[in-house]
Amino acid sequence: MALLHRPQTAGGHAAPPARPDVSRETRTWPGLLTAVLGAAAAWSVHLLLPAVPMLTASVVLGIAVAHLPRVRTFVRGAGRPGLSLAGRRLMRIGIVLLGLGLGLDQVVRLGWGTVAMVFAVVGATFFGTVWLGRRLGLPGDQPLLIATGYSICGASAIGAVSEVSGSDEEDVASSVALVTLCGTLAIAVLPMLQQPLGLGNEAFGRWVGASVHDVGQVVATAQTAGPAALGDAVLVKLMRVAMLAPLVAAVAFALRARRAGVRTASGKRPAPVPLFVAGFLVAAGVRATGLLPDEVLTWARTAQEALLAAALFGLGSAVHLPTLARTGGRAAALGLSAWVVVAGVSYAGVLLTV
Repeated sequence: MALLHRPQTAGGHAAPPARPDVSRETRTWPGLLTAVLGAAAAWSVHLLLPAVPMLTASVVLGIAVAHLPRVRTFVRGAGRPGLSLAGRRLMRIGIVLLGLGLGLDQVVRLGWGTVAMVFAVVGATFFGTVWLGRRLGLPGDQPLLIATGYSICGASAIGAVSEVSGSDEEDVASSVALVTLCGTLAIAVLPMLQQPLGLGNEAFGRWVGASVHDVGQVVATAQTAGPAALGDAVLVKLMRVAMLAPLVAAVAFALRARRAGVRTASGKRPAPVPLFVAGFLVAAGVRATGLLPDEVLTWARTAQEALLAAALFGLGSAVHLPTLARTGGRAAALGLSAWVVVAGVSYAGVLLTV
């Protein structure tokens, strides 16, 4: 019968049956499921240890899992496509939802002096860190990514910029690990400096919001000085988050100008503003209208943390400590310098604006 006919090779022998293509879903679901389980484990850690932010736990767990002897082969093999997909796609969705937490009306009430202070902190930290990173000879996009993480909002900002820069996954993972480490240390170090630096509770909150990287780390640090400090810290931090969209758009525009002759496979130039950045701005605009009920905002905040946790677990799992150790000294020096810059400039700004 014709249906049973097998194609033959040039020598007359029957050719082996064609191997079925493995669908993308089949290749990615093991890693995606692992990222979801990692986010759930990070949430459990946060419940047991409330001082440990969920996103910080996600990165640490991802790094730890990637170095377990019996899991390492899966993480770097069959699970890698899904884990990488989580680090990209889930990160984009989480960043869009991050815009719903940006209360523009509350930000405006802090005054133009505080707005100017935030611009100065972001600008000095970003450009100073990029310059120093290049001088230290850090490879790839690490100076750009570390600068973004310290100046804006930690791992979320690194993920956003890496989307438009096309950064190597290991550069992204090592930058996230460094920024997360310094932000975690800030939770313990900054409260001890409040009294020696002569900061009242509100001033301390603004200093924390202007100098600590991740939103969860800001909350964990500022709550030690009471509700007034926590409120100001979150508002100042949201002002820094608002800088994410213009910074990513500026990076995309600069790279687009540098790669003027590069087009996508479809023959079109890359969009000057990535779709997820536009989504972030739309979400922030919707929040500013005041039309969304509190229940929706609470759901969005929960979904945002879950998505970012899964994405950061995926990024953490790409960290290879032996590789990181080879540039660890220079990266640590850059991280410490960036920390000093962001803390020093924000402290001066707080003294001038409070």
